Amino acid sequence: TASRAEENSKPSSQGTEFIDYESLNENVKRAQYAVRGELYLRASELQKEGKKIIFTNVGNPHALGQKPLTFPRQVVALCQAPFLLDDPNVGLLFPADAIAKAKHYLSLTSGGLGAYSDSRGLPGVRKEVAEFIERRDGYPSDPELIYLTDGASKGVMQILNTIIRGEGDGVLVPVPQYPLYSAAISLFGGSLVPYFLEETENWGLDVNNLRQSVAEARFKGITVRAMVIINPGNPTGQCLSEANLREIIQYCNQENLVLLGDEVYQQNIYQDERPFISAKKVLMDMGPPISKELQLVSFHTVSKGYWGECGQRGGYFEMTNIPPKTVDEIYKVASISLSPNVPAQIFMGLMVNPPKPGDISYDQFVRESKGIIESLRRRARIMTDGFNSCRNVVCNFTEGAMYSFPQIRLPPRAIEAAKRAGKVPDVFYCLKLLEATGISTVPGSGFGQKEGVFHLRTTILPAEEEMPEIMSSYKKFNDEFMEQYEDHRGYSRM
Repeated sequence: TASRAEENSKPSSQGTEFIDYESLNENVKRAQYAVRGELYLRASELQKEGKKIIFTNVGNPHALGQKPLTFPRQVVALCQAPFLLDDPNVGLLFPADAIAKAKHYLSLTSGGLGAYSDSRGLPGVRKEVAEFIERRDGYPSDPELIYLTDGASKGVMQILNTIIRGEGDGVLVPVPQYPLYSAAISLFGGSLVPYFLEETENWGLDVNNLRQSVAEARFKGITVRAMVIINPGNPTGQCLSEANLREIIQYCNQENLVLLGDEVYQQNIYQDERPFISAKKVLMDMGPPISKELQLVSFHTVSKGYWGECGQRGGYFEMTNIPPKTVDEIYKVASISLSPNVPAQIFMGLMVNPPKPGDISYDQFVRESKGIIESLRRRARIMTDGFNSCRNVVCNFTEGAMYSFPQIRLPPRAIEAAKRAGKVPDVFYCLKLLEATGISTVPGSGFGQKEGVFHLRTTILPAEEEMPEIMSSYKKFNDEFMEQYEDHRGYSRM
């Protein structure tokens, strides 16, 4: 009888057991994330085998040698170890303004960094974010409509999860796109509606292209609910002009679309002709009635810019013209996670409220931050020029963000070889590049691209002194690859 009881207590062998692959949520299986995909896994294997790998696949500045800014780390160190504030020698190790800031942020918490905050983030930090937005754009911002999040990605996912009701709901996403969007839209069971950026127009946006994408989606029975812009662009590195932003805002308003402004690279600008301008500022400049009607959610982070604090996971989103009942539902979703991580909220406070002229740490802070941006500006130029000097490679200048997205004109024989190997052509190229040089990139197919056109994405983050050697290693590989697969020397450039 005991054995019979045991038999009866076992799960039935009918159907799938536990969480076998076949029984997983189909949306999870559908989601793809190329930035940590096949290339990254192969690079990790090669690294374990002892090969030197240069990980340019992800915008992770500190992993490629960018030094953390001193002042924010001093402040957060004191917040993490508040007993240091009681040490009589604290003033010998930490400047007075860092000590004062640490006391300020600790006073905003309800028990230091180890206590949950409000699900929306610390009210005092949200107030600092609102003041930053007001200084940047010249229009008031409401702290109650600002939510602090674990990096911008968590905020994007919260909003997409709120918008998408099922596969009949579509979200317009720029192609090439950052795969967070395609993966999250798949995860939440929605449909990605691509709109193509024009490579020959420096990755500009044509509103006619938008109209066509929406018409095609509607023809398939998809309700288009929102539009994403990434400005400055990832992976494409362009900065949207004010005129382009106005067109986008008017279009979204006409079509009743929520505009999602991914503005995480707003500090990363490498030219003077097209400075960053926020979607919120352009919207407010347009005045009523549109400034009171268009629904906008804007995202920012401490992971990019000259901060590069990716591992801290600090971000925020600001909602404009979102109805109060909707805001309440978004608050409910945020509450399920209890609280965004508190040290990251303090990093966000420090980013939006950095040292001011006259503060002890001001000169060092400016010297460090300017040094990083000026070096990135030079690296953007070295990389663009390096790619454009290569056979069958053409690359737009990186105006902003942290990436280069060159087009690789693959010869027909290389495309055939890729097919024989069972690989997408640009994956084939990037794997060969990785094996030959240790440079880990992401194939353009991971971001979306026009049929028959191939790219790769690399960050511009490797150390400036290493950049010439990296580009020379790339050029040598590319020349040998083209020599191997070209039928003749005269393969045309775009």
